[in-house]
Amino acid sequence: MRHLTKSLKERFRPLIDMTDRAKLKPEEEEKAFLSRAVTALAVKHETGWSDREAAAAVIDDYSDRGIDAVAVEERGDRHHITLVQGKWSEKGNAGFGERELGALFRGLDDLMALEFGKFNSRIEAHADALEKALEGPATVTLVLALVTGSELHPNIQAELKDGLDKRNWVREMIDSKVLNLRDLYQEILGDQGERKITLETWLEGVGKESVPYEAFYGTVSAAEIADWYRDGNQRHLFARNIRDSLDATDVNNKIRATLLGEPQHFWYFSNGITVLCDRMKKKGRGAFVPGAGAGFILEGASVVNGAQTVSAIAHAVQRNPAAGARGRVLVRLISLEDCPEGFGDRVTVAANTQNAIQERDFKSRDQTQFDLRDDFALSLGLSYVIRRGEPEPARTAGCTMTEAATALAATHRTAEMGARAKRDPSLLWEKNNYRELFGRPPSAFHVWGVVRLLREVRENLEKLRSDLFGRVASAAGHADLLIAHAVYYALEMRAVGGKSGQTKDQDIDWDARLAEVPLLTAQGLGWFVAIADTAYGDKSQYVTTARTAERVTVVARRLRERLLQSEPAPDYGDYQVTEQAQGKSGAASRAVPLIVEAGRLEEGTRLEFRPVTKRDRHGLPDWIKADPRRGRAVWRNHKTKPLVWEADGEAYAPSPLARLMRGEAMGNHQQVQGTRYWHVPGEGSLSDIAADLRATDELDAGTEPYSAEG
Repeated sequence: MRHLTKSLKERFRPLIDMTDRAKLKPEEEEKAFLSRAVTALAVKHETGWSDREAAAAVIDDYSDRGIDAVAVEERGDRHHITLVQGKWSEKGNAGFGERELGALFRGLDDLMALEFGKFNSRIEAHADALEKALEGPATVTLVLALVTGSELHPNIQAELKDGLDKRNWVREMIDSKVLNLRDLYQEILGDQGERKITLETWLEGVGKESVPYEAFYGTVSAAEIADWYRDGNQRHLFARNIRDSLDATDVNNKIRATLLGEPQHFWYFSNGITVLCDRMKKKGRGAFVPGAGAGFILEGASVVNGAQTVSAIAHAVQRNPAAGARGRVLVRLISLEDCPEGFGDRVTVAANTQNAIQERDFKSRDQTQFDLRDDFALSLGLSYVIRRGEPEPARTAGCTMTEAATALAATHRTAEMGARAKRDPSLLWEKNNYRELFGRPPSAFHVWGVVRLLREVRENLEKLRSDLFGRVASAAGHADLLIAHAVYYALEMRAVGGKSGQTKDQDIDWDARLAEVPLLTAQGLGWFVAIADTAYGDKSQYVTTARTAERVTVVARRLRERLLQSEPAPDYGDYQVTEQAQGKSGAASRAVPLIVEAGRLEEGTRLEFRPVTKRDRHGLPDWIKADPRRGRAVWRNHKTKPLVWEADGEAYAPSPLARLMRGEAMGNHQQVQGTRYWHVPGEGSLSDIAADLRATDELDAGTEPYSAEG
């Protein structure tokens, strides 16, 4: 505890913003700081970021919704989101109970629904990254950073698992990790905390590199690799690696499957393992003989490339010792004894930054793709790019193989195919899915048509989304492939008069079809929200609905019916910032008088301006940062002009002021519901405060609470 406290203060005191706690008593301020520092240390542990980057991830403050830090990374072809809740205790017995767990899950649900307005303003620095990550394939880790030597109570462990299971309809999207006092202590020790280990190994078919530095290479049995992993070596075996072994990955699963199912082929399918060591000694007597077998003692050994291979081998051998032990793997041994300083780090980085070969790359060699490329060129005069790394064609000049596969999945006869693409685009290249999409080779006319349709749907959803927030903004991001599926179905059925059969690809008037897409897309979004909320509840996650086969099947069938019948879509105006949309309920215009009449806010209450939509978050933060007074106002109990803007000292109504600010910052003079933009720190927006007052009045009157503002 003494060392941890000292290190946290030295490393994070200059980096973590504590201005919001400046008025606390010194001992209370220090406790709050140490809690944030523990949170930052946990971020560093999970991401490998610098202290400064980890400190910037901290959002702990009033209204943090149980999440003290947010870190978004790109890991390979997907994003990873780390959400941390940190608990400090000077006695080393930090607790974590039902209340903390409930808050953490509520915060997670709010983030998944893009309800950034429910958090404090610190979330804004991460909102864009979160939104981008959650639109594509992403994984989430909930990290409990607890300064304690005790385990979580079994009941809390069970509730944590139950909460994750309920949210993991989409494969293993969300997992959790507990970092205790020992883990945090190891993190502050850094490299000094890594125990040096010694490995003994035997290489068959050994080869040697002598210039400029000594290294050996050869084949090692899978059984011996598994022995490396055992005996408490797991953490220290990967001490120099960029990242520890990641057990729950598709790559590891494939490695294990190969080793258990085809152990004789494992050497050919594996990229091998690289081991660095401080010193290397030959084991046994006799001179080195190239191509023979040789034993080595590796002091200070660390696997710097192939951590996933080592982990997968260990688990496979544990599961089936006989089959697993038959496998062999190529291993490089590099001694750093005579190498210049920093050479080991260069090897580590170089070995881990090569572009991995994906299943998609193998499909680019399929004759079907070559034929499509020729068909695009000869029939349409367009480009069809099939290899990764090639420049993508201009929008009007063609498309890529990946874009084609996504569009074919979205418009497939079963909506489940689109759900797979949304869940993980790499699934489209698996054998059965690829056969469904390209097995009966589609023509260039058809592929180009569905690509244009999907682009049109996405563009229109993005336009709609520019004035949306919260759950419906989330729906516009997650349901693009499902809505495209229903739009395509409606257009196809209308074209053939609702009967089976299809017009020849080259005879389809795609321009006429695409002209109908904007209206159908808007209707599709409205109906998707209504159908999903009716089927799974208005607190359900749209990310789950859009990616889960069972839910997609139900929602798609109902959505196709609604669009085919051209039924007007239900209104989602409560999630639009425009005055016209909000004005339908009349609630927006009554918010300020209601707050004033109730005396809910004291004269002089400070308010902060918060962006609401995705467009706001792109256009407003830099403009406000240039003059922080632009983002602050003071409340006065006046029914028409309650906000005194710090930027000019003038009084405004919330909506005209929001319009003025958006106009100056973004050139957008659209009238919006300003009560959504102005927040009382720790209490929510003026709109939220007014909604709470209405709900209280209606409960007192014995009526159902008004819910127009979500």
